[in-house]
Amino acid sequence: MPAPAGKPRKVPRVVVLGGGTVGLYSARRLRRRLGKRDAAIVVVDPRPYMTYAPFLPEAAAGSIDPRNVVAPHRRALKGVDVLQGHVTQIEHANRRVQITPIEGDAYWVTYDHLVVGLGSVARTLPIPGLAEQGIGFKNVEEAIALRNHVLGRIDVASSTWDPDLRRKMLTFVFVGGGFAGIEALAEVEDMARYAVRHYKQIEPDELRFVLVEGSPRILPEVSEELGGYTLEQLRKRDIEIFLSTFLSSCVGGRVVLSNGTEFDAETIVWTAGVKANPVLQDSDLPLDKLGRVICNATLQVTAEDGTVVADAWAAGDCAAVPDLYNPGKFCPPNAQHALREGNHIGDNLALVLRSAQPTEYKHRNVGAVASLGMYKGVAQMFGRIKVRGFLAWVLHRSYHVFAMPTFNRKLRIAAGWTGSVLLRREVVALGSLHDPRAEFRAASVPPKPKDEPAESAAPAAKDAALPPQKAEKDSPAAKGGTATA
Repeated sequence: MPAPAGKPRKVPRVVVLGGGTVGLYSARRLRRRLGKRDAAIVVVDPRPYMTYAPFLPEAAAGSIDPRNVVAPHRRALKGVDVLQGHVTQIEHANRRVQITPIEGDAYWVTYDHLVVGLGSVARTLPIPGLAEQGIGFKNVEEAIALRNHVLGRIDVASSTWDPDLRRKMLTFVFVGGGFAGIEALAEVEDMARYAVRHYKQIEPDELRFVLVEGSPRILPEVSEELGGYTLEQLRKRDIEIFLSTFLSSCVGGRVVLSNGTEFDAETIVWTAGVKANPVLQDSDLPLDKLGRVICNATLQVTAEDGTVVADAWAAGDCAAVPDLYNPGKFCPPNAQHALREGNHIGDNLALVLRSAQPTEYKHRNVGAVASLGMYKGVAQMFGRIKVRGFLAWVLHRSYHVFAMPTFNRKLRIAAGWTGSVLLRREVVALGSLHDPRAEFRAASVPPKPKDEPAESAAPAAKDAALPPQKAEKDSPAAKGGTATA
């Protein structure tokens, strides 16, 4: 991939780090603006697809096939080269990045222009037991695992008579009251309530769902009125909510909260915020105190004094992008901004490559929508319009299906929704989905040899342990004698 020494490339190479929303949309837009003779585009990501995060809660609840909430790079990025691997080092001064593939040795890729769209990772805390017991909710693999785990616990609990063990299996804890946490909790709870209708051994009130939030309110992205409404609706569904409370420990599934509450749970979902991809710390790009790449309004990377860093662009969760409609603040890390920022980078980079001036990114927030389970939701549109219930749920689905990249995925999602209405959703766990070789390994273990008979065993026991021919030969009848009692 690197250019030969001393031989400059005839076509400038643009390397896009990250194949998420920013990476996919910036590469697609740039390819539409420029032909292959104008720019070579390379996208680098460890996964072969982009995940549309707003649909993860519905994927976890079985309302959408998980395969339909991802957009395969090689199908969505026509005319773009895709490298599958982790970005492990960035040397912008030398115009190169280090890529570590899933298998094999790391290598360097040189470039002329860099787009940083590495996104974010879960922001965890050093809570005892969290790394061993918790599960995140940032990607489709975690959504599938959560769905399979919750349904699996219900399956196992239905045949378990130990009341303490059943209670632990049927207790589900979600930490974090933002959009991701509330939607994940509401969708999974709705699915679980629907599922237990098919289990005669489990009463609906045996399911226990708990939300732990460190701040005094939930859904800070919407008004206090809608946040209060959501809180009220969740409590009506018998969901326990602890506000201004923190998770202190969860060692061995023993949940301990900062208010002194303790209970056992086998499911702990962590959705308490995100942070910029830590790989940026191994780069020479200017970062702010939160580890985000510093940008100006044109999405060009800048030094702390505002000087533009040549040939570098950034956007999305890993970038501090100024919000021109809210001076002094930065654009929130959501799909609404990431999608538009990605397109804007593609437009601006095309302008720069044609020796024109880039334009500033401006976007007035159109609102926020959240699903709270089947036919339930909340929405706040254009700052003032507040919607609740079924209409908000329709707005949520409509907005996000149109935002989903590729017509193929839009059609599949719509078809899946139609099928769920007609045939009801599937609520079955797929067994050892995340360890498919477990049963094969168990079958491959040779049987243990039987213990040899003790020397002091009775003669009859010795005969019983002998092979058939030898036992018959040594018996009294074989010697011509008569067996006596």
